[in-house]
Amino acid sequence: MSLARYDPADIAPFDSPKGSARLMHRTLRRLYDLTDLLSAQSRWSVLFIFQAMDGAGKDGAIKHVMRGLDPKATQVFAFRAPSTEELKHDFMWRCMKALPERGRIGVFNRSYYEEVLVTRVHPNLLEAQSLPHGRVTKHIWNERFEDIRDIERYLVRNGTVIRKIFLNVSKHEQRRRFLMRLENPAKRWKFSVNDVNERLRWKEYMHAYEEAIGATSTIDAPWYVVPADNKWYARLTVARIAIETLESLNLHVPAMSRREQRALNHAKRRLRAK
Repeated sequence: MSLARYDPADIAPFDSPKGSARLMHRTLRRLYDLTDLLSAQSRWSVLFIFQAMDGAGKDGAIKHVMRGLDPKATQVFAFRAPSTEELKHDFMWRCMKALPERGRIGVFNRSYYEEVLVTRVHPNLLEAQSLPHGRVTKHIWNERFEDIRDIERYLVRNGTVIRKIFLNVSKHEQRRRFLMRLENPAKRWKFSVNDVNERLRWKEYMHAYEEAIGATSTIDAPWYVVPADNKWYARLTVARIAIETLESLNLHVPAMSRREQRALNHAKRRLRAK
């Protein structure tokens, strides 16, 4: 696949952000109702994976969209550089520990995909993983793509619905956002000098993303390339993806057995008697 086919500034079918706030409010109310049903039914688990270049708006999208979810049914994990303990395990280990249970939505802010993105652009990072001799070959990235597809297939077969979101920001817009961070004292903490170093390897990252998305987007665990130059549009699109995902599960309040109904009727009589 080629990311050049996707316009980061696209806002179709809208012409402007006018009315987007009201639409977002209605969308989040629907999203809350669906997560409530997900929790009540407790059959499915849902995993949303967010990947993007720095400055693309992952944190903002997660904050603004996931606040529409039922807190008891949601868990968010942000994965940074792996710790010493995590490096002693396979590259999927730390994320597998954070998978959502049935009836809950898990949100990964970065994920095991970092191991075919950042690690691919910086192959020296493989040395810190202490892999056995002979395991790091020219085929390692294709092997990891295969491993990811296999594990995601396994999760899907066991009731975890996976949706992967790439926030597609342009290099020009990333530069503008970085400069805004530097000029705003309240936002400077978000900026790292390393952000500039990584920006210089933009083409390498785009190639890594294209390879990863193309190799791991499947019917059961698809990738969505979301235009991210306009934050309001990216957030609304992410919310719509979440709604479509949950609506596809035919969620409903679980039916009660006769025994459960009798127990509730008994409890009702006791409450009315006191």
